[in-house]
Amino acid sequence: MGWQGANPSTDFRGCGFISLENLLFFSRTYPASFHRLLFKQGGQRATWEYPFAVAGINVSFMLIQMLDLRSEKPRCLPGVTFVKLLGEDESAFDVLFCIAFEMMDAQWLAMRASYMEFNEVLQVTRTQLERELSLEDVHRIKDLPAYNLLYQ
Repeated sequence: MGWQGANPSTDFRGCGFISLENLLFFSRTYPASFHRLLFKQGGQRATWEYPFAVAGINVSFMLIQMLDLRSEKPRCLPGVTFVKLLGEDESAFDVLFCIAFEMMDAQWLAMRASYMEFNEVLQVTRTQLERELSLEDVHRIKDLPAYNLLYQ
């Protein structure tokens, strides 16, 4: 699955177990998307692909930062929008994780990236997701244009 060592628990130290919960939610709720990404199916793939599990941890961490979730109240438009989405759907963060992971993989393929370009791909993904969360007509998590990337 792309762990960095023999003990996967050490990979979670940067983001905590929310990233494990995100991966589990993804596998259970959108198994077709999860397996397609886990086994790197589809598209022209690089020789040095991103490690799946560690990529998921990084996506969780990126979302926490982007949405300003460590502050008492988000100060950015994507964070404010997300709080509203969370009020409508308690699984909004988990679903947003799944969407972001799909977006990241799509960017990976579009950029023909390899392992050393992972951070650049993640930044482009963040920018695209910030744009989608800033759209005026997003009232539910399913209103995000990239929601259509998910397969159950």
